[in-house]
Amino acid sequence: MNSIDTQKAYDVVVIGGGPAGATAAHDLSEQGRSVLLLDRDGRIKPCGGAIPPRAIKDFAIPDHLLVAKARSARMISPKDRKVDIPIENGFVGMVDREHFDEWLRARAASTGAVRATGTFEKVEYTDDGMAVVHFRARTDDGPKTGHAASVRARCVIGADGARSAVARQCVPGSENTEYVFAYHEIVRAPAVKPADYDATRCDVYYRGELSPDFYGWVFPHGDTLSIGTGSADKGFSLRSATAKLREAAGMQDFEVIRREGAPLPMKPLKRWDDGRNIVLAGDAAGVVAPSSGEGIYYAMYGGRLAAEAAQEFLRTGKTSALRTARKRFMKAHGRVFWILGIMQRFWYSSDKRRESFVKICMDKDVQQLTFESYMNKELVRKKPMAHVRIFFKDMAHLLGLARV
Repeated sequence: MNSIDTQKAYDVVVIGGGPAGATAAHDLSEQGRSVLLLDRDGRIKPCGGAIPPRAIKDFAIPDHLLVAKARSARMISPKDRKVDIPIENGFVGMVDREHFDEWLRARAASTGAVRATGTFEKVEYTDDGMAVVHFRARTDDGPKTGHAASVRARCVIGADGARSAVARQCVPGSENTEYVFAYHEIVRAPAVKPADYDATRCDVYYRGELSPDFYGWVFPHGDTLSIGTGSADKGFSLRSATAKLREAAGMQDFEVIRREGAPLPMKPLKRWDDGRNIVLAGDAAGVVAPSSGEGIYYAMYGGRLAAEAAQEFLRTGKTSALRTARKRFMKAHGRVFWILGIMQRFWYSSDKRRESFVKICMDKDVQQLTFESYMNKELVRKKPMAHVRIFFKDMAHLLGLARV
């Protein structure tokens, strides 16, 4: 770790070293801003690890970080209907968050960001417009409990994940966040693979016994797999459901390397800034896509927008610049999040609807438009007749006219 100058006033303190925070720190330090990147010790987020081509391109993700390349997806219904969807003309990269996040932090440090390990405690405002960030710092040779430390900053980016302490303290309305609780197990792929095993396929299970309102997944990570599920129902046992999922996938005897769980926000916050000198990014801002639970691309994009907003704020001193991060994100992705939210609430509400949903996904128009939108992170508008056909097919399922 770089040494921390507690007497120095940084341009920006970034709290949280996941994809959002590390991206913001990299972009700002690369542009010559003095940046402190504060991250908690030993944090690995439960995550399927999917990196779409748009993220690889926009954020220059090197190939060696991709532990697997998914070239198809399999959707599995409550009645065990299997729909295989090829990823045409490309792939979805898979990363291990333990190594991916650290690489992002190291990249930020390579452009000048100062790294610190510790736990955020609070922000105080000063009369001269600065923010004082208090945290419990840990040094490599110090006690695990750490010691009290503080730094001054002109701007703060809160990228400290779901249930962000920065958001709760500084941004009004942040307590009104909807969560899905995710749990997964990283298991070792055996030398002798089970029948129908495909290391280039992501399997997604839509079954009420595995999640009453989300889905279960089996995602390849090269020599390992991520197997997990999620739910907003606090009384639902995610660990028991994951055991059922492993049995359904024929992977109940695979060696478990580690287990992880965490909440995932399912709706962007209505406000991302405090009106003074703080702006949120990533899970702290609520940018995990409903229905799919995808978060890495949106976190990195949100981190970049937060960095650009902070840069404009530092240049002009106008607090209104901080609001542009949310405005720009919602302009680019707000409609997609709205559509996915409706889809999750409707199609994931019962096994009968899940069965119809998987049946719809057999349609080639649905497959093509869905993956084009996913891979490129924008709605496909160039094929109006395909959208019309999908609309009428959806209506047939909604009205019970289609055979399931």
